[in-house]
Amino acid sequence: MAKRTSIVRKVCRALLDLPKSLRRTPEPRLIMTLLVKNEQDLLEQNILFHRAMGVDAFIITDNNSTDATPSIIRKYEEKGWIAESIVETATDYSQKQWVDRMIWSAKMRHGATWVINADADEFWYSPTGSLKDMLRDTSANVLRCRVRNMYPEESLPWTQWSRTVRCIPDAEERGLSPYSIFGHDTVKVAHRAAGYLQISMGNHKVKMLPSRTAESDIMVYHFNIRGRRQFTEKMVNGGRQLEQRKSRHGGRHWRYFYEIYKQGRLDEEYDRVIGLHQQETLEREGYIRHDDSLSKKFKKLGIG
Repeated sequence: MAKRTSIVRKVCRALLDLPKSLRRTPEPRLIMTLLVKNEQDLLEQNILFHRAMGVDAFIITDNNSTDATPSIIRKYEEKGWIAESIVETATDYSQKQWVDRMIWSAKMRHGATWVINADADEFWYSPTGSLKDMLRDTSANVLRCRVRNMYPEESLPWTQWSRTVRCIPDAEERGLSPYSIFGHDTVKVAHRAAGYLQISMGNHKVKMLPSRTAESDIMVYHFNIRGRRQFTEKMVNGGRQLEQRKSRHGGRHWRYFYEIYKQGRLDEEYDRVIGLHQQETLEREGYIRHDDSLSKKFKKLGIG
């Protein structure tokens, strides 16, 4: 009943928003939501980068971090960049519900006109230097943004990585993991606050009323794998959390890797995830490509 009431309230709110749902926004207020857990190695860089890219404020949910993540959040909350921080102590990883809570707060409490729902390992890059340029010029209320996975270069700091990957249609036939970084091309969405109804698991889609979607020049550089140790910790922690959920919906890759971990095969699976033994071939065939757009921007901003 509570869920139904919440949906009804959102629909009513969206109907009230109709006059401004598709109107251009010359002065957008952009809020980024972040759901984090033990992200001390890149959270600060994420905040600095997106602030430089035009994000006005952040709302962050910290899910039981045990590293320096909470102190980084406090630092930028005191600086005034983080409009709201939420400490989430649940262990069932209800990602969609937690992100929805942040979006609703961005809309109703913090004056957002546009929202980007990101992870700490995502860097939303606009070739113009400002994410707001696309937001000002569109009458759409959802922007599809392409995702590019970064290829791990463990000999360098991740801020200096300069290779991205492309989808390999026959990845499994080549002996790669079914959840390799060369999997299907994905998108993330930026969306207006007006007309918002529901975000999807993973922030790949959003329900809006009404809905008008447009393609975007914004590129999401994704550092989802930053080395063998980070990969192992992420998949084990995520798998354990998902095991506690009653629902089996979502998180298929985590469930897959966690089962392999319990079989003692996660280390060898990592090699299949990044195509370690086929790297030269994949570069020659164009599935690993040079792209230093982000590393150059990091250097210019002094992020490293």
